[in-house]
Amino acid sequence: MAATPPRTPFLGLPSWPERQAVARALRTETVGGLVLLAAAVVALVWANTPLSSAYTTIRDFHFGIPALGLDLSVGHWTSDGLLTVFFLVAGIELKRELVVGSLRTPATAALPVIAAVCGMAVPAAFYAITVTAGGGSMDGWAVPMATDIAFALAVLAVMSTHLPTALRAFLLTLAVVDDLGAILIIAVFFTSDLNYWALAGAFAGLVVFYLLQRQRVKGWWWYLPLGVVIWALLYNGGIHATVAGVAMGLILRTVRDQDETESPAERTGHLLHPFSAGVCVPLFALFAAGVSVSGDALGKVFTTPEPLGVIAGLVAGKILGIFAGTYLAARFTRARLNPDLAWADVLALATLAGIGFTVALLIGELAFPGTAVGEHVKAAVLIASLTAALLAALLLRRRNAVYRRLYEEENLDEDADGIPDIYQRTEAGGA
Repeated sequence: MAATPPRTPFLGLPSWPERQAVARALRTETVGGLVLLAAAVVALVWANTPLSSAYTTIRDFHFGIPALGLDLSVGHWTSDGLLTVFFLVAGIELKRELVVGSLRTPATAALPVIAAVCGMAVPAAFYAITVTAGGGSMDGWAVPMATDIAFALAVLAVMSTHLPTALRAFLLTLAVVDDLGAILIIAVFFTSDLNYWALAGAFAGLVVFYLLQRQRVKGWWWYLPLGVVIWALLYNGGIHATVAGVAMGLILRTVRDQDETESPAERTGHLLHPFSAGVCVPLFALFAAGVSVSGDALGKVFTTPEPLGVIAGLVAGKILGIFAGTYLAARFTRARLNPDLAWADVLALATLAGIGFTVALLIGELAFPGTAVGEHVKAAVLIASLTAALLAALLLRRRNAVYRRLYEEENLDEDADGIPDIYQRTEAGGA
């Protein structure tokens, strides 16, 4: 009789190289998340003081090159321009996950991908049910689908929780897949009148970008001007320009050559990640999060179907979607939960994923451009993200004693060789 195959571990200790990559990414995101929180607070205070007219004037001030179709407001430059850098970094991280990370094989990719897809589909369904019942607009169905990894990590930093590496890596993977889903939604559903000549030019630019990578051409002076041209052509082509960032991130080569210490994707990511997390995303938040928090405005959030659908999707939809998706996927793929953790930890992560700040605000702007409903939807994103953060803090703090023990075990290095002892014990046991 054939032996039953062993159950695949879920939320187990990642490999040492994977842990190093995750730690580098999360370290920058955490610092950036704290800056993001500060920018959001400044925006809210600024937009609700007597200086609010100055805020609106600066946000709506136009500059650029009208002849090239690039006469944009400051707010649009931050969302269409600076967020392209954010999505370029997201594309690089997605490529790394697909080539050398947790998404490289179907067996390891199944759980986080299923969890992320459910974590996008169920919030959209919650939104649809809410606005249908209230007679609202379906235009904002995609707003509650995205997770903001930087904001989530900032919450963890403020709480000072010792979340184990496996949980942090799972959260990062969820956010990476979320970002891919968000950019696909933006590319497919939020396009204006298409200019096929401009799109053809952007596609040709991406082909040149790919060929330069294939020929191992080095030098930022090749890629920076080409990237700007691709971005401008895509913007004029009617597709949201941030798609250019993801496309170039996916093209960048991730595997190192023998004579390289870093691949082009690694070099670009190390260079741009701090700029993206510390400058681009906070500046976007500064000009996107400035909404009125008067009693009347807050009342509209809870009595208007569109913002109410966003809150239901981000808070309840994310929790149900990610937790149920993960549990069912683990059950049907025979994945065995790490015995040091519990399903309560997955529930806490699902709650934390309800923080949908940056991309949710972006999609809200695209879905309801320049409307009162759009402002209420922005306020709903802020309220839902704050609610999710508080709920996640309660759930995570309850388990922090367990997390602290696991964190100490993961980082114990008695021989001071720079590699935690748990990895050497694991390798010795496997040998």
